[in-house]
Amino acid sequence: MMSRSYTNLFELASGEAPLPSSGFSRAGKKLSRVATVPGVLSELDDEGFSSDAPSSVSQEHMIIVGNQLPLRVHKGPDGSWNFSWDEDSLLLQLRDGLREDVEITYVGCLREEIDPKDQDDVAQELLENFKCVPAFIPPELFSKFYHGFCKQHLWPLFHYMLPLSPDLGGRFDRSLWQAYVSVNKIFADKVMEVISPDDDFVWVHDYHLLVLPTFLRKRFNRVKLGFFLHSPFPSSEIYRTLPIRDELLRALLNSDLIGFHTFDYARHFLSCCSRMLGLSYQSKRGYIGLEYYGRNVSIKILPVGIHLKQLRNVLDLPETESKVVELRDQFRGQTVLLGVDDMDIFKGISLKLLAFESLLTQHPEKRGKVVLVQIANPARGRGKDVLEVQSETHTTRERINRKFGRPGYKPVILIDNPLQFYERIAYYVISECCLVTAVRDGMNLIPYEYVICRQGNNKLDETLGANPSIPKKSMLVVSEFIGCSPSLSGAIRVNPWNIDAVAEAMDSALVFSEAEKQMRHEKHYRYVSTHDVAYWARSFWQDLERSCRDHVRRRCWGIGFGLGFRVVALDPNFRKLSIEHIVSAYKRTKRRAILLDYDGTMTLQGSISTGPSSEVIGLVNSLCRDPKNVVYIVSGKDRATLTEWFSSCEKLGVAAEHGYFLREIKDAEWETCVAVPDFYWKQIAEPVMKLYTETTDGSTIETKESGLVWNYQYADPDFGSCQAKELLDHLESVLANEPVTVKSGQNIVEVKPQGVNKGLVADRLLTIMKQRGMLPDFVLCIGDDRSDEDMFEAITRSIGLIAEVFACTVGRKPSKARYFLEDTTEILRMLQGLAAVSELHSLNNVTKGFQKVVIE
Repeated sequence: MMSRSYTNLFELASGEAPLPSSGFSRAGKKLSRVATVPGVLSELDDEGFSSDAPSSVSQEHMIIVGNQLPLRVHKGPDGSWNFSWDEDSLLLQLRDGLREDVEITYVGCLREEIDPKDQDDVAQELLENFKCVPAFIPPELFSKFYHGFCKQHLWPLFHYMLPLSPDLGGRFDRSLWQAYVSVNKIFADKVMEVISPDDDFVWVHDYHLLVLPTFLRKRFNRVKLGFFLHSPFPSSEIYRTLPIRDELLRALLNSDLIGFHTFDYARHFLSCCSRMLGLSYQSKRGYIGLEYYGRNVSIKILPVGIHLKQLRNVLDLPETESKVVELRDQFRGQTVLLGVDDMDIFKGISLKLLAFESLLTQHPEKRGKVVLVQIANPARGRGKDVLEVQSETHTTRERINRKFGRPGYKPVILIDNPLQFYERIAYYVISECCLVTAVRDGMNLIPYEYVICRQGNNKLDETLGANPSIPKKSMLVVSEFIGCSPSLSGAIRVNPWNIDAVAEAMDSALVFSEAEKQMRHEKHYRYVSTHDVAYWARSFWQDLERSCRDHVRRRCWGIGFGLGFRVVALDPNFRKLSIEHIVSAYKRTKRRAILLDYDGTMTLQGSISTGPSSEVIGLVNSLCRDPKNVVYIVSGKDRATLTEWFSSCEKLGVAAEHGYFLREIKDAEWETCVAVPDFYWKQIAEPVMKLYTETTDGSTIETKESGLVWNYQYADPDFGSCQAKELLDHLESVLANEPVTVKSGQNIVEVKPQGVNKGLVADRLLTIMKQRGMLPDFVLCIGDDRSDEDMFEAITRSIGLIAEVFACTVGRKPSKARYFLEDTTEILRMLQGLAAVSELHSLNNVTKGFQKVVIE
């Protein structure tokens, strides 16, 4: 389908849209694969691009998009640029998890600024030699994007830091947000240069590119798109403070698969979708998914791993062995505790130092014997907060060393100059315990690296004089607020803010028995060695393939503007109801049955004014006046309410309480569709409902003649949903032997007699019309929730082959109806079209009658 956002979708739904021009394939594109001028491609009309073109690509292709390309950049003495792979880059390492026949193209920025006059040559070289497509961002724009919006807004907020004052994170700056969007758009342009949308997979990484899925989905509705967030995702109470919260959520939901390190991060994201967008999720066969405009967005929970081969290669280096020997001699007779952290406000370095100070204070015997080596990597951001962390860290270190130090012994060794990877590995090898006590962090792979390094190899065992037959040992003290914490079940988990508790954890790590340390190490080593980066990438790739499997059979089109854009994806047999189509059928038919749900169909669900508007009453009366029509309102409301609301509708049939009560016209007597001798079961159900009403603020009980309804529409959505599930189970249990049905609906749990459903109304109406020799040749049935599915099924089953049947649900969702309209506004517009035909027909009859009288 075309990726254009249509304002009139009827022609698309009916298959009458103009055919798009042929799309891209990597074998022969209309555009060059390399474009270096930002914004050039984005200025082209989207109508030029299609995701429906036949592909000439046989080899699978993955486009990996990240903020930085996995390249090292060096400028030679002659001013030429030299490039090489960055073996430490996660984007490069994940290749090991993909099949060898998968072609990989990288899209991202370079770490160095390239002069505009050299950008074309550099881009061509990188594409040919490295399969990399560089996004050249002007320096001022990049600064606003990365140091501004990413590091000043998103990164602090995703780590639970609220901008309560200008000094804390900084207040929201609209210009920085616009820069963020602009850079994401440039990235989208770069992806367009190399994508064959029907065949290629796109994997976007991290919070720098949160809105990129929207730009890609807008261009190619069926793009196979995965996104993995490497940072935490905050709770809804934190996230909802972000002014552009809805835009980011909707952008992420334009992905097919969204990955998180932990269930907590995924749960927070799902809670935000529920609270801010009104979306619900479900778990099916182990997979968590969100229904979003007909698309199923899958949620992936899997922590990333480390690159085992690279780490083991570094362990084998002679430089590593020499450094291990040096450090062994330096700390001979002392026990080393190790911390490795970036110098930023969330790593909790100063809290760790205070905990170590507490350890030495409470355990004097450890003075002179225990050393804390803190490796502080350079901060990735910049600003006042980084300077404050550096100052506090140095001040704390100096105070501890003055207090407990003596000649030949410094309790705290702070290394804040850059280290080679092999040097860091050597510190891992000689350390008895690794301390990772960040106050909030994403995955953090330091504990994983430490475990592998403590396993070592035969060469290092020989160097250290260790017996290879003795099991290895290691200890970990990790914060409960970091992503790897759930994976390390043998670690001592701590609250980094509780300094005394962290100090005790340090002590425990030192005094545990050798057997305990070995057992914990073995547990960690078994997990880390089997859940490496290749395992993570392979698992994500498999889930992305599964999530995109049904793309080809879906009918898709885009709606909305800007970052509100989303794609409606429909089953081939499920389409939007064309007003022109139904009006045409209405005109040519002679006997019509019209069944209209009320709440959510004729009036907005949750509207303060629950009664019908004058417009609704007028439409209903117009339809009822047509002698060809039999019109029924079918509602879950009680009959007294419906009688009052539709008192002016003389010829309207009314079915109350889901069809338990039925009345053909205003002056007719109410009938019951199902014989119910007794309602004694209400005395069992009502006390149970009252219990849940008292404990769920915002919930109410609606008492009907035929049943009871527990409504939690105004309760907290998460708590209300949880309580509804409990209530459903509770009621099913206590009413197991009673002649009732317990059902859940949209914000309700209902108990009603068995056999009572809206399908009864449809069957009863069709039976009456058949008995009177008026079997309908046109049936319109409209509803919005689960209770209406019985009507859809009944009319399709009864007369689906001998009449034109329009079963229509409100909103795109799984339904037994064949058609849908978006909302109540579209329903009323469609009914206006039908009423206009009836009024015109009535006027023509009056005119003909008048003419006949005049002639006579």
